[in-house]
Amino acid sequence: MAATAEQRVGFGAFRAEVSLTVEDICRDYFRENRATLKIKKEAVAVPNLAAFVNATLKLSSAVGFDAMSLRDLCSESGLSMGALYAYFSSKDELLTMIQRQGQATVKRILAERIDHIRDPLPRLRVAIRSHLYLSELLHQWFYFFFMETKNLKKQNRTIPIESELYTERIITDILTAGRDEGVFSVENIELTGAVIKAMLQDWYLKRWKYSQRKVTVDEYASFVEGFIESAIVRERAPNGGERP
Repeated sequence: MAATAEQRVGFGAFRAEVSLTVEDICRDYFRENRATLKIKKEAVAVPNLAAFVNATLKLSSAVGFDAMSLRDLCSESGLSMGALYAYFSSKDELLTMIQRQGQATVKRILAERIDHIRDPLPRLRVAIRSHLYLSELLHQWFYFFFMETKNLKKQNRTIPIESELYTERIITDILTAGRDEGVFSVENIELTGAVIKAMLQDWYLKRWKYSQRKVTVDEYASFVEGFIESAIVRERAPNGGERP
């Protein structure tokens, strides 16, 4: 099956189309919560929120979220404790903001990229690339979601777990539709979806490995697509029927 123009979108084009930064995510948060935030000027609040989020992601990667103090956070961000408390009353509130905004952003963009695609194979291809490209754009955010989940208090694990299961369900729903339409041959939908999700996670969890091998995100996306399709796509005979 020939790739459509949308399926051939590489990371550079995706980045230009999506145009997503930490500041963009913080702007969404500010606009949704303006009424409850002490700072009402967007031009002031958004850069400050982004500074706190970036500092949190950096410190969490180095020492872990639990070990990070609010004073460490302020020092890394270059902002004062007073500025921090203008947005967040505690570390838990900061954590919830990062979790919820990250989850909402990923859901929104994945939906925008795949919801209009009817055919299962093109839909799966775009879902794979969109997930990989999002994790490339927001590498620290994705890494934080996965690595910190096991260290969080039980009540704070819900959102990261929901996010992982959400993207896995997108994949399994596509696989189910493809099997029902005779496009895919998949015996165990749930296990196949979990394995595909693990391949997508490997890109942002083990970036060092691919960097050493000089593998780009576009090369990895093409490999994952080809690997999965070779395993699940039903081969068609020249007359259009299935091969025996």
